[in-house]
Amino acid sequence: MRAMPTRRILLKTTAKLAASSAFALNRATLARANLLGDAAAGTLPEVDVVLRTAVSAAAGRRGHGSNRAGVVYEGVFGSRRLREGPPMTRDTVFRIASMVKLITSVAALRLVEQGKLSLEAPVPNIDPVIAAPQVLDGFDPTGKPVLRPAKRPITLHDLLTHTAGFVYRLWDADAVRYYRAIDKLPIAYRSQLPRNPLMFDPGERWQYGGNIDWVGRIVQAVSGEPLDVHFRKHIFVPLGMNDTSFVISPAQWTREASGAFRDVHSLYR
Repeated sequence: MRAMPTRRILLKTTAKLAASSAFALNRATLARANLLGDAAAGTLPEVDVVLRTAVSAAAGRRGHGSNRAGVVYEGVFGSRRLREGPPMTRDTVFRIASMVKLITSVAALRLVEQGKLSLEAPVPNIDPVIAAPQVLDGFDPTGKPVLRPAKRPITLHDLLTHTAGFVYRLWDADAVRYYRAIDKLPIAYRSQLPRNPLMFDPGERWQYGGNIDWVGRIVQAVSGEPLDVHFRKHIFVPLGMNDTSFVISPAQWTREASGAFRDVHSLYR
């Protein structure tokens, strides 16, 4: 029985291909690389094998690779829904989840280029949570959280690099303990505590968290535009990203791939 390729194998294969001469393609090969599905087999066969094998035990897959010359690989396999439904196509619409962080970061860096934001100055005072951040400094003997002011202000650089101190509860035991602790406190006391304290001082270390959510709010405040409008006007339209938005149209619903989940432990087997 052939083992299902893990994310690690897929990443290793992709990295190997990126470093190989397979990406140095002439115009004729680039044209062939635009073919889809089984027709693309032979352009980058190692990627085809990984994606096609994965489809045998899961939902459909779409692979895409580009370099400065243009598109060098596209392949679609399986269906838009788990083991059923219409086949995966080149124009299938996907939920991009945390990849919206990249778009938000681009929006912020455009404002930096325009002199409307600074990477290293304290972030704009749009909310006390980031303008006067509090750091969780432990818990007292009764279990109440102990907070103190951050040693220095948060900068846009901190937020963009996930070094501001914000974390996701999913991966931080202290954050989980904090939220459980404040939920047990009287409302009058609880209302005085921040819902999103820092778990460490800005710049002290890296930890993935809701930093880019704050960047989005800063972009809105500085630009004076709702985030979806700002994205569309300054990023999506100029780049021809006509299928990218926060809310998809009825026509796009007909091309949407369903979401699917896999046991996270299987990623490391």
